[in-house]
Amino acid sequence: MGLLDFIKKDSSANVASLTPILPEQIYKQGVLELQDVIAPSALKITPREINLGDKIARTFFVMSYPRTLTDSWFSPIINLDRVLDVSIYIQPIDSAEILKKFQKKVAEIESQIMTREQKGLVRDPMLDTAYKDLENLRDQLQQAQEKLFDVGVYISIYGSTVEELDKAESEIKSMLESRLIYVKPALFQQEQGFKSVLPLGHDELEVYSKLNSSPLSSIFPFVSFDLTSDKGILYGVNRHNASLILFDRFSLENYNSVIFAKSGSGKSYTTKLEILRTLMFDTEVIVIDPEREYEFLAQTVGGRYFTISLNSEHHINPFDLAPPREDENPADVLRSNIVSLVGLFRLMLGGLTPEEDAIIDKAITETYALKDITIDSNFAEIEPPLLSDFEMVLAGMEGSESLVQRISKYTKGTWSGFINQPTNVDVNKKFVVFSVRDMEDDLKPVAMYLITHYIWNNVRKVLKKRLLVIDEAWWMMKSDDTASFLYGMAKRGRKYYLGLATITQDVDDFLKSPYGLPMITNSSIQLLLKQSPTSIDNLQKTFNLSDEEKYLLLESDVGEGIFFAGLKHVAIKVIASYTEDQIITSDPSQVLALRQQRADAKEMAENAVQNPPENQNNAVQ
Repeated sequence: MGLLDFIKKDSSANVASLTPILPEQIYKQGVLELQDVIAPSALKITPREINLGDKIARTFFVMSYPRTLTDSWFSPIINLDRVLDVSIYIQPIDSAEILKKFQKKVAEIESQIMTREQKGLVRDPMLDTAYKDLENLRDQLQQAQEKLFDVGVYISIYGSTVEELDKAESEIKSMLESRLIYVKPALFQQEQGFKSVLPLGHDELEVYSKLNSSPLSSIFPFVSFDLTSDKGILYGVNRHNASLILFDRFSLENYNSVIFAKSGSGKSYTTKLEILRTLMFDTEVIVIDPEREYEFLAQTVGGRYFTISLNSEHHINPFDLAPPREDENPADVLRSNIVSLVGLFRLMLGGLTPEEDAIIDKAITETYALKDITIDSNFAEIEPPLLSDFEMVLAGMEGSESLVQRISKYTKGTWSGFINQPTNVDVNKKFVVFSVRDMEDDLKPVAMYLITHYIWNNVRKVLKKRLLVIDEAWWMMKSDDTASFLYGMAKRGRKYYLGLATITQDVDDFLKSPYGLPMITNSSIQLLLKQSPTSIDNLQKTFNLSDEEKYLLLESDVGEGIFFAGLKHVAIKVIASYTEDQIITSDPSQVLALRQQRADAKEMAENAVQNPPENQNNAVQ
């Protein structure tokens, strides 16, 4: 047989193998679908569990409930510090149909009760209770006060070993059985149980119990360890049950907050995120920025950024006076400002003896009198004195030689450009930042005191919703005068609709101050992020943390910690959108990349101005 005959004979058998494979078919065979991506590398189903790659899953169903269910009985399971999935299937039952069955069941129970009475037997409390419950439920169903449902509750737990699963199973069973609620593993149905817990909405177990509306509502998962209000901003996500932590600080008993965190744990990031979201709710925000971290945020939202340093063009005169409000006495305003100035000079001059304190107090009063400023003056129209005026008055007083010598460096020496100038800053803007990064460390407490005093005077002028953020507040807690002034603002801020947010990484310095603990107790919101081992014991004692919460703070990632509001607290994870992250990030690599992007965009814009499109077209022609 020739080759041609062989090909003709065998062509019908091999026609399929000779059919060419189209490119589309080859492409489809190589395409990955979603299930290919999320599927485990291997799967093994046993009677009690499912091996999903390197994890093991076991599914349970609730099989029995007590006669009554208390509120929040499911909360310990939801907030259990383990990886688990819960599915709740609720199928409504037609009331007319169930009422017919109830009628038959009531007749059966009545018959049993009557039979026992006829035989002279002692009454059965279980039958009596069942009869009353059925009659009450029938009445409520008939009046549409209740509805009946088929309810299936399934729980899947995960672990790396069978021993870990057994421990979790024992923990869950002990929690539920203490409430007379019993669960069983889905033996020989682990595959169906696992599919029922997946977020697909398919119930393949179909293990139901009949519950009416009231007990069913007690299963609602988000009923405990939640810090969610009807209004406010999003602070983060509850790490235990993934619920949202929404709060409005201006709805609490006071508007203050404190944040404690070690360096690099996300405290400034968290604060900038709160500021960005707070600005959307008609709130003015003022920040004292010691590290120039808020400059880009101020530029982005159209705020004002003032640099306070020895060589800065921005100045604040400590002798400025705020016009008294309608409910304030001018004498009280003047007296309060004099007391604050005495504290400022005590800080500037490195402490005062009682005699020097009295001289300073008298000199301040005479300095105001030199400018004809008395309690009868209109503070809005006066020209306040300067530090050089105060020095002149002080020089004419007996026993002031040492004081004049010490204060001269602020009026004639190296530091004269800092404080001996009229005020030329204005906080009349939605967002204002004062930067003290370039100020010498010795003068930073003085600068922060001066800025907060100026802000306080402006806050008292007009009643507005405001938030004052003081980053690295431990600078102000180092001195009793600045700490006392800060504490006074925290106590009196509510009267002027002011919230005070203090942030610090040096927890020990903050708590060493006699005003540290009072500042915490006068703050309705406290946020503890990742802590260092050296300060955790002090924090545990101050905030009455459990050992588990202590270790949670030590092991937290960036942006994770514990959020306190009033008497409640939850584990929090701070989450920002991509756009928010680009505005508030403090990561040096991200900051450099953003600066490069802005520089490239600026260069492109300049090139576009220099070379308009019509010029480019002419050049091409």
